[in-house]
Parts: sequence; structure tokens; C-alpha cells
Amino acid sequence: HVQLVESGGGSAQPGGSLTLSCSASATALMYMGWFRQAPGKEREAVAGISTSGGSAMYSDSVRGRYTISRESGNNTIHLQMDGLNPDDSGVYYCAGDRRYGAWYQGSQYSYWGRGTQVTVS
Repeated sequence: HVQLVESGGGSAQPGGSLTLSCSASATALMYMGWFRQAPGKEREAVAGISTSGGSAMYSDSVRGRYTISRESGNNTIHLQMDGLNPDDSGVYYCAGDRRYGAWYQGSQYSYWGRGTQVTVS
């Protein structure tokens, strides 16, 4: 069973930065992504990354402020979040799957982490 573990959440002031990390226990490389969910709102896709790390995708709400990256040859990814604002608050989830698909769809991913809280205020 593949496990994903997120780390790096916390609090930041508007305009500040945080970095999230996620490590998956799978040996085969997976397509991976970050999603977030604020209280009372639906889960939304934030960013996705290919198995090689050569392709990174972002939602319109974070493009230009967030950077997703992965360590070469393994299933550890990072999300550098700059220019944070209160709308970025929520629980951030890491997701992964070996299959290629629409990175922004939660149904694409078979494996999920438990989430890490990000609060911007």
C-alpha cells in the first residue's frame, strides 16, 4: 500500500512564504499533485508534476506564485508558496498515481496524504 506524507504546513502572514513537501512510499515514479480545501469549499487542484519533473502545471489562482518541484528519481515533491494571501488558507493534500491523466482531477489519483494545514492571516 502506497503512503503519502505531507510536511511543512503552518502559518504565514499575507505576502509571506511557506514550503510544503510530500514523500510517497512507492518505488515506481508517480504523477503527483497538490490539492487544497478550505472550510466550506470544494477541494481544488493547485499544481501537478510529471514523473520526470519536466512538466509542471498550475491552477490559475496560484500560477506565478507557487512552484512545484520534485527530487530527481524519486517520489518526493515540494510546493514553494510565495505571495500568500488569506484565500490560500486550507488543508493541502498531496496525491499520486502511476497512470497519466488530467492532473487537476482528484479522481485521477489513487493515493492521498492526510493533509497539512496552511493558514494565512
